[in-house]
Amino acid sequence: MKTWKKAYQVLAEDLTSRGLDVEGIKAALKAQRIETPSWGYADSGTRFKVFRQPGAARTTFEKLADAAQVHKYTGVAPSVALHIPWDKVEDYGELRAYAESLGLTLGAINPNLFQDDAYKLGSFCSPDPAARRKAVEHCLECIEIAKTLGSNILSMWLADGTSSPGQDNIRLRKHRLVEGLSEVYAAMPPSMRMLVEYKFFEPAFYHTDLGDWGMAYVVCQKLGERAQVLVDLGHHPLGTNIEQIVAFLIDEGRLGGFHFNNKKYADDDLTVGSINPYELFLIFNELIDGALDPAVKMDVAYMIDESINIKPKIESMIQSVVNVQEAYAKALLIDRKALAEAQLNGDVVRAEETVLAAFRTDVRPLLAMVREEMGLDPDPLAAFRASGYMEKVRAERAPVAGGESGYPGA
Repeated sequence: MKTWKKAYQVLAEDLTSRGLDVEGIKAALKAQRIETPSWGYADSGTRFKVFRQPGAARTTFEKLADAAQVHKYTGVAPSVALHIPWDKVEDYGELRAYAESLGLTLGAINPNLFQDDAYKLGSFCSPDPAARRKAVEHCLECIEIAKTLGSNILSMWLADGTSSPGQDNIRLRKHRLVEGLSEVYAAMPPSMRMLVEYKFFEPAFYHTDLGDWGMAYVVCQKLGERAQVLVDLGHHPLGTNIEQIVAFLIDEGRLGGFHFNNKKYADDDLTVGSINPYELFLIFNELIDGALDPAVKMDVAYMIDESINIKPKIESMIQSVVNVQEAYAKALLIDRKALAEAQLNGDVVRAEETVLAAFRTDVRPLLAMVREEMGLDPDPLAAFRASGYMEKVRAERAPVAGGESGYPGA
């Protein structure tokens, strides 16, 4: 018997002895869904240089082919987010059909509101009416694209802000923002949600128009029930308690989705779980707690947002998906009855040890069994590396000459 299978048997017996439903945990892991970003498969870079990788996807169709590999080996990544105009094509019906032929769906549509000369002073918040109109029209175009592709999420991140004190009227910028987003929101079909993302700095350095989750939350309240907050794990000052933000938004019914990544200092877009896996685990603890509450309604889009610069792109994306799976699996192992008792009794040490016991558990044998039962290789990364896919596409894909801006799609 394989070593991991022996380890799984020991783990399953231990979990059962603790009163946990092993089959229920496995079912939850099989049902997990994680969306990957098209821009994570193409050449990208820093603000200084794009280091191009042999075999990196050059077109949206190639991005989907690469994303299909991630889903093939993990079994939980069947949808791909698109960025417009980076992923513009002549025939979106053809793109949808191609995605479906790969076993994929097309997920969140991300308008580009920062990569145009017109947006020098902002997009929705700009003092220039022409720039604001351009931003609105682009988002309306993205809604039509989403309809064709079968997407029901419009994911909104604005780079809007000011870089100098006195540059613009901050309150007027807020009014412009709500006015423009309201027009876009009104144009969405009833099945579509708008996810409003925030970031505390960059590229503007004096103030950011959507600087934190509270600002995004207020804007969503003004727009309507189908506007929700999107939490990017890289968009917070160091030391921010993201788990508390998640819990608060769950309770208010305004948590719309995640952009999973990881940071060391700022918005680094590092592999998910590579820096602070305990934080990721604690976030999933709050998500599971909310899902178990019958009074809470949750519809959360779990998306990865990484601009992979140095590591092989597909391999890094598989790492990220696997790390999200592991964090979720560990959070599912928390003895919630024991935790609730400790919390109500004010037993701080027992409460913390209950959480830590789950985090310290090696869930790799559990996930290996889940994958085998799904007809997958127990080791996604090793299986992909052995597949020969990268050698094949490196031979087929000639590099595309382009700018050195450091942004995907350059």
